[in-house]
Amino acid sequence: MELGGWRAYLGYMGECLPHHDNRMTLSETEKDEWGMPIFEIDCEMRENENAMFEDGMKTGVEMLEAAGCTDVKANIKPNWNPGLGIHEMGTARMGKDVKTSMLNKYNQIHNVKNVFVTDGACMTSSACQNPSLTYMAITARAANYAIDELKKGNL
Repeated sequence: MELGGWRAYLGYMGECLPHHDNRMTLSETEKDEWGMPIFEIDCEMRENENAMFEDGMKTGVEMLEAAGCTDVKANIKPNWNPGLGIHEMGTARMGKDVKTSMLNKYNQIHNVKNVFVTDGACMTSSACQNPSLTYMAITARAANYAIDELKKGNL
């Protein structure tokens, strides 16, 4: 029934802009325990992401102080790496050109017609809302297309 050492944390999430040089590739030299190439991830946060982080921290402090919180401290220095509390997207881009994208408009791999990728990999970017319903819609569309193509004998 006594007041304790209460703390509150406020987190920030924002969009990482898509950049063609942020990518995931297969290693030409490193292999896993089964002899398969491992993934190499080449991605970095840039000026826009760092500016959004600073704004998010500043706004968070303002909101907490306006709510009556005292002794508010902000983590001003971004300490983040890709993959910390985000939905990874864009590793298998959707597009018309096989040179710049991996998937067609039905989430089918351009060069491997019997493989469909129906997660966020096709989307180069997302705002900070949960994209799960979009993933479900993408999957339903791809499944309908795959069924039609299977019936036509194209798969």
